[in-house]
Amino acid sequence: MYNLVLLAARPPEWTHERFIEWWRGDHAELTYRLPGLRAWRHTEVDAALEPRSEGWDGISVLSFDSPEDLKKALASPEWAEAVAQVGDMKGRRIAVMGHEAEMFAA
Repeated sequence: MYNLVLLAARPPEWTHERFIEWWRGDHAELTYRLPGLRAWRHTEVDAALEPRSEGWDGISVLSFDSPEDLKKALASPEWAEAVAQVGDMKGRRIAVMGHEAEMFAA
């Protein structure tokens, strides 16, 4: 799998609950339509391990078969629509991508 990983924080005027509801609701409806999307995992952050890790609300891992498939998704009208929906929200995010390696499975 090739993953796009997004760590996001809500806009300052939103509550954590509102942001998660939007992300898993209205925004999810657009995300599901991304071409080539194989899996999507979302984690609601409810605690930070340490002070330097505070201030984040959620993590999304969007999985594709290859870097090329992710590139196609990022160039798609569906991605453009999702980006437009975010607009000028004023939240923060970190977006990184890379190959997945399963390190352990019970």
